[in-house]
Amino acid sequence: MIPTETERKYLIRMPDDETLLAIEGCEKSRIVQTYLKSEQNEPHVSERIRKREYADKTIYTHTTKKRISSMSALEDEEQISRESYKLLKLRRDPDKRRIRKFRYAIPWRDHVVEIDVYPFWEKQAVMEIELKSETEQVDLPPFVEVIREVTGDRAYSNNSLSKKIPDED
Repeated sequence: MIPTETERKYLIRMPDDETLLAIEGCEKSRIVQTYLKSEQNEPHVSERIRKREYADKTIYTHTTKKRISSMSALEDEEQISRESYKLLKLRRDPDKRRIRKFRYAIPWRDHVVEIDVYPFWEKQAVMEIELKSETEQVDLPPFVEVIREVTGDRAYSNNSLSKKIPDED
């Protein structure tokens, strides 16, 4: 069975790197995400590979995601070898740019918030929080300043950002 990912997404003011890193449990990584020409011609399905570099290791993943609502998607993700990553990269979708970002994963209550900082914005970033259900209440952390919620706003999905970058708020 393919797991369901349910998350809320927020556009936030650009956080300070040092402030985030000072939070207990914060883990910073550098991500390069590449979208692939899908072999499944299904609407609302995307396929990507990701290289995620931590201070002491690099992890490669292959993900197929099928959107089922504005908050939820079926997400089939598996860790792959560096060699598989290189082979899959040959299927890169030429109509989409690679997404490069820094991700801060920060424990918050019973969750982990993920803050993505992109090189193309100076004043804003995106924060996601994965939930147990679409009806779960969200308690936002005090260390971020929310500009607005963008859950369901396709313009702020990484897939959409690979095609067009919205102007800063």
